[in-house]
Amino acid sequence: MLTAIGWALLGAVSVGAILYGVRRHRPARRAPWLLLAGSLAALAAGDVLYESDRLQALADTIYLVMFALVAMSLHQFTRGGSLLVDRARLIDLIAFACAAMLVVWVFVIGSASRFQTVSPADVIGDLLLIVVAIRLLTADRRNIAAGLLVTGGLAMLTGDVLYPLTRENPVTELAFVALYLMWGASALHPSMARLTEPQPVQLSPWRFRDTTLLALSAATPPLVLVIEALSGTVHNGVVIAVTGAITLLLTITRLADAVQQHSQALTRERALRAANTALVAAADPPAVEAAVRAAVAHLLPAGAVGRVVLATDDAALTAALDSSGVPAGAGTRSWWTGDHTLICPLRLEPLAVARPSGGALVVAGRRDALIAGRDSLEVLAGETALALDRITLVEAVGRRDSDLYLRAVTGNTAEIMAVVDSDHRIRYASPGLRRLAGVEEMPPLTAFDELIHPDDQEAVRRALRAEGDGKVFCALPRPDGTQVLAEVRYRDLRADRLVQGLVVTLRVVGSRSDVVEPAPHHEHQGGLPAWENRRSAQHKFRY
Repeated sequence: MLTAIGWALLGAVSVGAILYGVRRHRPARRAPWLLLAGSLAALAAGDVLYESDRLQALADTIYLVMFALVAMSLHQFTRGGSLLVDRARLIDLIAFACAAMLVVWVFVIGSASRFQTVSPADVIGDLLLIVVAIRLLTADRRNIAAGLLVTGGLAMLTGDVLYPLTRENPVTELAFVALYLMWGASALHPSMARLTEPQPVQLSPWRFRDTTLLALSAATPPLVLVIEALSGTVHNGVVIAVTGAITLLLTITRLADAVQQHSQALTRERALRAANTALVAAADPPAVEAAVRAAVAHLLPAGAVGRVVLATDDAALTAALDSSGVPAGAGTRSWWTGDHTLICPLRLEPLAVARPSGGALVVAGRRDALIAGRDSLEVLAGETALALDRITLVEAVGRRDSDLYLRAVTGNTAEIMAVVDSDHRIRYASPGLRRLAGVEEMPPLTAFDELIHPDDQEAVRRALRAEGDGKVFCALPRPDGTQVLAEVRYRDLRADRLVQGLVVTLRVVGSRSDVVEPAPHHEHQGGLPAWENRRSAQHKFRY
């Protein structure tokens, strides 16, 4: 048999193993493991005191403290965001198991005299512990840490049942030794971190059988008490009272979880509805970004968000991600960057396709809060994509209407003008430009510098790339081999929301616009070296 020193050393080793495992593997939440270490410390203290005949009453009290710490640890393991995301099913199972064990104990085990020395509270507590550990194991069958917790719980149940029956047999102490070793080893395995990893909460639909099961579990302790009272003396009043308190707390927890889930769903619905209204009313990207920031603040808890970035294209997204880039295949699904940054791509929700320009909603903050609100953030990203595309389409329609209006106004004027995009493509050209270039119809997406003589193209490109307004002189070749000298004035309206381009005005230098090789005005001759060189070469080699 182990002495008091042996139990103390065994408890110290197990507690130290848990603390070392927490420090080494760094689980998302340390509270359940620290509570488990505290329960082992309380168990070791109770075992040390139990070796003294005068302190056994105090040892029993410490054992109760140990069970309380184990219960708190299991509650932390099954709290929202842990591996066991469907806590409602677990609560129903525990309540039913607790009620069933009460019936078995009172009417089967309690009537047998040989089990009178076994503590019913210990047995019920051990069985509840095993039920929760098994539920954790079924959530992840390959989790070694959960398997060790189940093994330790079975060892505790074996010791609590066999030790009072065979107290003189030292072999039964091996069950408690296995308990210390299994729980200490569970924290040393790397899989222990997965037991507290945040996961999205699953909203379980309320079914009639769940209501029936919970009602039977809550009604069993009072019914057992009535049966014992009618049969004579109540022999298991304490067990019935404890079981009734446990089932009542489980029922309240189950209902509180349902109310909390319903409240969270209503909050998310209101926030998304308000965000949708703000996004519909947004007239430009800054208004969209302001609406998105306000929506994120309502969807996630206060203090859980560290950074919110709305990247409207892949270039801005790459800059927001510190040049880490967008992973391949991540077009329509959110993904994580690091441990605390969630990226929700801007996609069209009804079609579930990404926007052609890309972009994403980047939210950094607490991982548990981001996981809980991941679905809502993805919906918000879809609504944002629709708002941005709507603004782009409205601006495109506005530019088209402006071009049509401009064409109708300038169709019969002698003014030659064009609207050139940032890539130097002609978006609109007045009819005079076609007459000047000597073509019947301007091909679509024609580059403006394609109309310029090769000798002047580089100067024109350099002028159009520069910011601000200005003018440049150049020659325009015609299909019949002649050239026309023109003064090109341009106005930079690329920052304008409707134009988004360069407004170019051309004026033929000379008295007549249809003169072949017209002579430039004297005041412009100093700025036309290419024109003068061509004229000089033509005169020199003329026969």
